[in-house]
Amino acid sequence: MGLFILRRSGIMILTALCLTFIVFFLTNLYPNLEKLAKTQGNFRMSEEEVDSWLTNRGYTQPLFVKYGQWLGVLPGYVIEAQDGTIRGKCIREGIAPEEASSFCGILQGDWGYSTVFQENAGGIIGTALALTGKLMFWVMVLMVPSALLLGVLAGMREGSMTDRSLSTVAITTTATPEYVSGVILIAVFASSAVGLKWFKGTATQAMENASFENFFLPVLTIALYGMGYIARMTRASMAEVMTAQYIRTARLKGVTFRNIVVKHALRNALIAPFTVIMLQFPWLLNGVVIVETLFNYKGFGWTLVQAAGNNDIELLLGVSVVSVIVVLVTQLISDIGYVYLNPRISVN
Repeated sequence: MGLFILRRSGIMILTALCLTFIVFFLTNLYPNLEKLAKTQGNFRMSEEEVDSWLTNRGYTQPLFVKYGQWLGVLPGYVIEAQDGTIRGKCIREGIAPEEASSFCGILQGDWGYSTVFQENAGGIIGTALALTGKLMFWVMVLMVPSALLLGVLAGMREGSMTDRSLSTVAITTTATPEYVSGVILIAVFASSAVGLKWFKGTATQAMENASFENFFLPVLTIALYGMGYIARMTRASMAEVMTAQYIRTARLKGVTFRNIVVKHALRNALIAPFTVIMLQFPWLLNGVVIVETLFNYKGFGWTLVQAAGNNDIELLLGVSVVSVIVVLVTQLISDIGYVYLNPRISVN
């Protein structure tokens, strides 16, 4: 198992480097850099002034050099301007240039500076992740048990009225995007125009003081979409297990239907849904982009939209690093858990 984890970790690191380099390359295309220069300088800047602005801030260096500096494996640039001022990647206000560190990248905990929020990108991402983590926690609490219950009930008696009804509900929720279900839920349950103003307050208020009234709708919007997918996978797995030979043998021995489901079928039926559940975490990062923007909940998804919409390169790169790490780590945990749940799989 140790060699398996080590091998997967090596692949994970290599994948992370490739993905972050692609994002770095796309964000550092010249049109984006030109827009950044004019946004931070003057929209009427000439091409010479744009090139000068970019050169003085290290943006015109070779791509691999900039990527190495951003990672923190190469020393940061130091440029002396025509007016005698010294500017460098690692030079900060209040620190003499000769006292500044040579390396200041992601590996050193320096996530860059947000040009939109005028703060360190690391602090912004940390705050946004905490808010999204709270949202994702309650989504999983609502989504996973409900989906597993629906899937098991539907798969216990394949083809029955219960199976068809629950499968229809699962397909309907999965086929409805978050931006549609979110608008419907707001219009029906939170709008005074309809008359069912059951949920008072906004998700923005839930950032500091979350309650059932101001936090349930965004949680439900995300949970509904993922719930149907997990329920369908659980139903298919449960239906397959219930037709297995050892289940038939247990029935012939006179084992009660309840014991067959709980003691024999359930564990094997949850092997496939476990992988699906773990892969919901990367999906949730995409789902919160829509829901957090719709409900004005300033978490990770909202931050991603703001960074992309305002060409905030440093913040966008930091968000991409977190997204890549979350996807790869959850896949690693999923692989390890799958091996433990299914002893037939060999990791040698």
